[in-house]
Amino acid sequence: MTKKNLLLVLLAVGLATVYVVWFTDWFRPKTVFIYHTNRNLRPGPARGNAMPSLIFGVKPQIRFTELKIVCLTELETNKEAAPVWHLVSDSNSVPMKSFYYGQYISGMHAAIQGVHAEALESNVTYRMFITAGRIKGQHDFELK
Repeated sequence: MTKKNLLLVLLAVGLATVYVVWFTDWFRPKTVFIYHTNRNLRPGPARGNAMPSLIFGVKPQIRFTELKIVCLTELETNKEAAPVWHLVSDSNSVPMKSFYYGQYISGMHAAIQGVHAEALESNVTYRMFITAGRIKGQHDFELK
């Protein structure tokens, strides 16, 4: 192989490397966008005392391996704070795009057998952690 051919091969490899690093997402960490909304979904005129339903959404649609909600003030003082809702998946959960707080998610179960979602307090900030394989995300929210 001549010097000219070797130089052209090295240039081609260098350009391919630059393309992969700058124009693809192969080396970027995978993240998920999480959002929430409070909706009063109970119909009828007597909605005055009805509690709002807390709905979460994720983009892109993913299969959760772990979902955990922790009180943020407890988390700041204790890194092992007890979660108010904690689900894990041993096998294959269904892909989710949106879900309610405390909802049963097919393919997932409570991390501690028999423990269900606790009632959330208003004006308290909570943090949600979502894991889906290598994809991780977190979201802070509070009930008003």
